[in-house]
Amino acid sequence: MTNKDLANLIFPNINKTIDDYRKMYPAREEGLVVTRFAPSPTGFMHIGNFQQAVTDYVVAKNKGGLFLLRNEDTDKARENKAAVDVIMETLNEYEMMPDEYQYREQVIGSYGPYIQSERKEIYQAFIKHFIEIGRAYPCFCSREQLDVLREQQNNEKVRTGYYGKYASCKNLTIEKIVERINNGEEYIIRFRSMGSHDKKFKFKDLVKGEIEIPENDLDIVIMKNDGLPTYHFAHLVDDYLMGTTHVIRGEEWLSSVPFHVELFMT
Repeated sequence: MTNKDLANLIFPNINKTIDDYRKMYPAREEGLVVTRFAPSPTGFMHIGNFQQAVTDYVVAKNKGGLFLLRNEDTDKARENKAAVDVIMETLNEYEMMPDEYQYREQVIGSYGPYIQSERKEIYQAFIKHFIEIGRAYPCFCSREQLDVLREQQNNEKVRTGYYGKYASCKNLTIEKIVERINNGEEYIIRFRSMGSHDKKFKFKDLVKGEIEIPENDLDIVIMKNDGLPTYHFAHLVDDYLMGTTHVIRGEEWLSSVPFHVELFMT
């Protein structure tokens, strides 16, 4: 039994590969600046959303580039259907209509769908590839087990999270994983990190300059048990295929950069 066998068991109907999607989403014109406003419709447009949209729009237009809108609606439990209407009405009101977007029955642009829930098979093709190369694995830990783990880590006065020796499903054999899947156990998919929290990761932020923070070592969830990806994974796949060149977001996301870069480099 190999990782490829495991990937086929989990995704028997996913036949397209990353290369197939790369051909479907050809590289953008060289030098073209592409920004994206990618709100989650879990609430209505607020000043933070609007500030980001303005910045994305101005950066793209000042460089003769493209400004696209992507609806990141993978959090179905918290989705507010009316929020999308408010987003479109706001962009239209302030004359910042995107060059590429999807709204109701209309799709403008060749890199869609621009609604994440309609891109499920694309994400699963990428996750299938990650499983095949050993960089993702099923995790069967329940919410209760994760709560116990967090309490244990707090008692040991160590960082909380699913990493290293605390990642109990990370070292399950393929045979054991297959057995548990065939028994009908629920699972999610985690990314298998190769980083070390003891090592430093450096990157250049266009606003703050060079930043140094610890490498990622967390085996973060990339697919939920409903088959949809988490935000972390979905937006990276989309930015890769849609040719996003500049990611503009709040400072609170700086701590996620090591994880996102590790995913990009996989």
